[in-house]
Amino acid sequence: MIITYVGDDGGTERWSTEDLSALEAAAVEEAVGGDIPWRGIENLLRAQDVTALRAVLWAFRRRENKDLEFSTFDVPNWKRRLKARIERSELDDVFANAMRQALEKNEDSLIDAMLPDLRNLAEDPDDVDRALDALGKGHLTRRQRASEG
Repeated sequence: MIITYVGDDGGTERWSTEDLSALEAAAVEEAVGGDIPWRGIENLLRAQDVTALRAVLWAFRRRENKDLEFSTFDVPNWKRRLKARIERSELDDVFANAMRQALEKNEDSLIDAMLPDLRNLAEDPDDVDRALDALGKGHLTRRQRASEG
């Protein structure tokens, strides 16, 4: 997942959770509650959970300031400043799983139902269409549908 933070000056910091070390990921898990595994943290990030977003940003900021404590780490105006977005590699995983299920049922409706949410969460919404094209499901892309309409 990509976490973006918009600073006071309007500049945007971008952090990928794939760049976290195992210790940093464990620190995020502990900060969020300690009993939530990483998969749960990813689900919280997709839901734009403030504690999970703050914990990931805190983990990256601790690289430069080892004394930074989570309990006092705040993000004013967090709803406007912090966002989680899914990366292309995550889209590929989602579509690979959906394809398996869709092929079992011989239907595209499962994939089609996910598209609005995936486009909303994607760091680059066009990655959704590129991932569909890569799976041989180009007929579900916005570009294809626009040409049919």
